[in-house]
Amino acid sequence: MVQPSTSVCLLTGLLGLLLIFPVLMAPTPASMCTPLKTLSDNLSHRRRYMKHNFPINYTIRVHQKEIFKLSNIRRMRLNVEGLDDLVLQRLWFQINQGVLKKIIRIMPERHPSRSYTAELERRFKDAEGVFVQSQPPEALQQELPQTVQDIWDRLTEEPDLVPESSWRFAFPKSLLDNLFHTMYCLFSECFSSEDAQQDYCEVSHWRKGRKKDLQPES
Repeated sequence: MVQPSTSVCLLTGLLGLLLIFPVLMAPTPASMCTPLKTLSDNLSHRRRYMKHNFPINYTIRVHQKEIFKLSNIRRMRLNVEGLDDLVLQRLWFQINQGVLKKIIRIMPERHPSRSYTAELERRFKDAEGVFVQSQPPEALQQELPQTVQDIWDRLTEEPDLVPESSWRFAFPKSLLDNLFHTMYCLFSECFSSEDAQQDYCEVSHWRKGRKKDLQPES
């Protein structure tokens, strides 16, 4: 009778431990996914608050780098050397905190969408806080690829120093659409469906799901 080798026994034991203690060995996306799913729930009401409560064709001024779409992520993944999802996630938080601040800033205190947007910003900050806590400090301090660092520097410039050519006008709802779509792309493991594999980074996915995304709200 052939005796199992030591390496086989060790492997069997390790697999057993993985089955018994999956939380110890696996990453803990649940800590990140819970606030992101809450943010997603809030964003599902963006049409009501960002379109119906504003005049037709109302736009706000944002930095051109704050118009952050799926196409931006795709181009950066193709063209930026040394880019990983953690860097893109850090950039996503940096961009969208500025977007939310700019939306709130243009609203009077009694604007019907102000409390919704303030709550959205709180939920966003909750997610950002969990994101920072869930990463090793050295991961958040690593040097950014130069292309990303350039974007970061432009976003953190004093507004008075930003050249006029760098400003753009955008619909509030479009900005939140971008936030929503890119969140699903960059944190896709939190929103994966058991029924079918979804590619949230493809524009075609959101075109197909447009009716569901814009369904009437209660």
